[in-house]
Amino acid sequence: MCDGTGTGGSRAAVARGALPRPDFAQVFDLAPAPFLLLTPDLVIVHANRARLEATGTTLEEQVGRSLFEVFPMNPDDPSADGLRNLRASLELVRDTRRPHTMALQKYDIPVPGGGFEERFWSPRNVPVIDEDGEVVLLLHRSDDITDYVRDREAARRAAAEGRQWSERVQQVEGDLFERTRELEELNAELRRSGERERRTAGRLAGLAAAASALAAAEGVADLLRGVGLHGRAATGAEAVVVALREGEELHLTFLGEDAGRSGDQPGAAPAARLPLDADVPLAAAARGRVVLLPEGCEHAAGVPLPGAADLAAWAALPLTSAGELLGSLAVGWSAPRPLGPEEVRLLEAFAAQCAQALERVRRLEEERRRAHATRSLAEALQRSLLTDPPQPDHLQIAVRYLPAAEEAQVGGDWYDAFLTADGSTTVVIGDVTGHDKVAAAEMGQLRGVLRGVAQAVTDPPARIMSVFDRALHRLGVNTLATAVLARVEQTRAERASGVRRLRWSNAGHPPPLLLEPGRAPRLLQAPADLLLGLDPGTERGDHETSLRPGSTVLLYTDGLVERRDEALDTGLARLLASAGELVHLPLEEFVDALLARAVPEPGDDVAVVALRAHPEDRPRPDGAGGPPGRVSP
Repeated sequence: MCDGTGTGGSRAAVARGALPRPDFAQVFDLAPAPFLLLTPDLVIVHANRARLEATGTTLEEQVGRSLFEVFPMNPDDPSADGLRNLRASLELVRDTRRPHTMALQKYDIPVPGGGFEERFWSPRNVPVIDEDGEVVLLLHRSDDITDYVRDREAARRAAAEGRQWSERVQQVEGDLFERTRELEELNAELRRSGERERRTAGRLAGLAAAASALAAAEGVADLLRGVGLHGRAATGAEAVVVALREGEELHLTFLGEDAGRSGDQPGAAPAARLPLDADVPLAAAARGRVVLLPEGCEHAAGVPLPGAADLAAWAALPLTSAGELLGSLAVGWSAPRPLGPEEVRLLEAFAAQCAQALERVRRLEEERRRAHATRSLAEALQRSLLTDPPQPDHLQIAVRYLPAAEEAQVGGDWYDAFLTADGSTTVVIGDVTGHDKVAAAEMGQLRGVLRGVAQAVTDPPARIMSVFDRALHRLGVNTLATAVLARVEQTRAERASGVRRLRWSNAGHPPPLLLEPGRAPRLLQAPADLLLGLDPGTERGDHETSLRPGSTVLLYTDGLVERRDEALDTGLARLLASAGELVHLPLEEFVDALLARAVPEPGDDVAVVALRAHPEDRPRPDGAGGPPGRVSP
């Protein structure tokens, strides 16, 4: 394994070499040279102490005012051109984005009490540029060299009188040069600090973007794409490698800008595997160490994937969440990289974000797997209870059950159809409140009880529903449900004329739909009684209509007509229109076409029972016979 800096060694070295973070605002204020900060429109933003002392002014007199309003030209010196020269230099720096050193300038300054004091200055103007290359501020440095100019003039006068002055001139000029050199070094440090601040701001912005993207990931594959994209942006790296622990192995994914263009996911190379106890940085990081390789080495971070060997510097960090090692994260650069304390802290913060996001999406995927298993079991139970209907002679019955599209939705919708001892055909549609496995279990219980009551009690539907409601109460079944129980009956006289009777009782359920040959579809809108499970002593009513040959009756649950943010009447109107257009189809095709049109992707469970009365003097269209039904007296 390449020798890298592990957690203990690297952090001790960082501690020994740690430096205090400078306060550059304080550095600016305490700088011995006079500094003035201006906007590109030459409005004063700030002045340091040396500038205030040199000009005998205060911040309150300057900030927010134009430079030439605060320091106007001396009206008693019409030949002075300092103002014009200074404005030209500042505008040149603003427009070219390059520093400019001016020649020595005579620029008198106002003094308290009125008047001006003669002063000479050595100015230099520097642009402050943001990340987009735009000038946001102008830094104006102007050394007061009035004493130097006066000494030089005095020396020249002394020379005219024959005294030696060269030594004094050299001393003064040497002092000026030294002050200028010190100021240039300070300017360079300010520029370097600005670059560091911009880099830090960019990395923090990258971390924030990464946190937002990783928080939105819905699965491991989605998370890996986010780690690759935002990890490279936040760290300036060319590639990111994620090694996820699976038992005693690491499952590696190389996330580079060009990796895996023909693979399964953009930016990800085909995965590889690595033993957890391998003697390479990636495996060492997955065991809990931080490994830094600023200069790179043979086999780098131990990434056996295409493109990894081209990178010169690596950092490998553990992925840890709640004390559990989930794997490791490696970041690679194409050139050697210093990997100082600030960069290591950034990498550790990014690794922590990745680990937390990974733990979250793994829990989410596990919850989905469990929900799917629960859903499958509940659906199997539900379908085992929803048996095929009987097919009485000349009375065709079709049934359908559609589970909700949402994974967690398992409902209590049910249907039933059976023959009773008196020869009538009974059909039931019902819906237990709730959408979970409890509702599905209660549905099975209610269906069984109702079927037993209907077989034992040959009374009209309302009587059966009342007995059923009381039985639920006595059995301690504490649930609410809606239901329609309908019976198709026929006396001998009705059979001779080919007419049947439909009698039904409605316990808070959507109304049945009747489609008769030559007539518009209509809802059997008789008043619905109270839901089942509320009051076992409530009175329930029967409703009746004739059923002519060729008629179709549709019973359904609310999932067929209800939509989120839509009135129920809208759904019922849509059902009437669709059923009227499709009723000419054979019954099985009619039901399938109606469901496809009304609920292309159900948001709720849907159960449907359709029955069609065929003329008794013709064979049924489906060719099915079925046992002959007994005629009620």
